Amino acid sequence: MSNWGLAWGMYDPTDRTLRIKTVDVIKPVPITGKQVRQNSKDLGRAHDLFESALAATQGAKAVFVEVPVGSQSARAMASYGICCGVLGALRASGVPFFEVTPNEVKLATVGKKTASKSEIIKRAVTHHPGANWPMQTKNGVTSPVASKAEHMADAIGAIEAGITLPSFQQLLQFSNVA
Repeated sequence: MSNWGLAWGMYDPTDRTLRIKTVDVIKPVPITGKQVRQNSKDLGRAHDLFESALAATQGAKAVFVEVPVGSQSARAMASYGICCGVLGALRASGVPFFEVTPNEVKLATVGKKTASKSEIIKRAVTHHPGANWPMQTKNGVTSPVASKAEHMADAIGAIEAGITLPSFQQLLQFSNVA
């Protein structure tokens, strides 16, 4: 509900290389105030997420989305439902996308289901150094801003997992998607 990572790039099916050009984060502006009901805040964020995600897909030949699989709390379940609702609205608006799970993202990037956020970020930055990663310098050491980069790295992971899907590979055989 607070951060959706985005990544844009080009996939070359001939040599099976992915070149990420740009990464970003959709960060809805929360409605504030004591008198604003939580459901109104949720609707506002859902609207912002949908509008931004719809704009981000314009011109894309393929879209890959990491779809959440569940939650551990009531609030997380509300976020899960809103996420699925936003994705459903994207589809209803004519944006087809390939779905991947969080485990597929972890396996496609780090190679294990127990991959940590820092491992996924490190791998994404190493494999796609040309992307516009948000960087910070602390004590003379430059590194990605983890709070933003984690969502961007997940977006890259969704692409990397998605390009291996049999449905995407079949689509490549019959069209010029890359």
